[in-house]
Amino acid sequence: MTASERHITEDQLTEVVAAFYGRVRRDPELGPIFNGAIEDWDQHLQTLARFWSSVMLTTGRYKGNPLAAHMKHVEAISPALFEHWLALWRDTTDALLTPAAAKQLQAKADRIAESLQLGLFFRLSPAGKADQSSST
Repeated sequence: MTASERHITEDQLTEVVAAFYGRVRRDPELGPIFNGAIEDWDQHLQTLARFWSSVMLTTGRYKGNPLAAHMKHVEAISPALFEHWLALWRDTTDALLTPAAAKQLQAKADRIAESLQLGLFFRLSPAGKADQSSST
């Protein structure tokens, strides 16, 4: 994919991350969880900007493990909160980006959220059937 096909720049990703997590921090449902989990917001925002740069622009700037990072907080997270997070993400990206760029980030966030939820909440039962964990 060429730069013009991406519809988004590094600066735009940094702006979206800052605006979005500003909203998350003030959100009555998400704020307490995130504010309780994040000690250094400046550092965390830089990490998140590197994550989205790696995901959207294939820069390789992020070197972490999102599932492991979220697993530490699995007791505080629910599938409903993922939906709320995604709704805020859609609102923020729609407000700050072109429709094409917003759509790309929204689609990627949907796939990431689905993957994280599978990793956090779903386990195979002893019979080999999918079973949602009790943290929902």
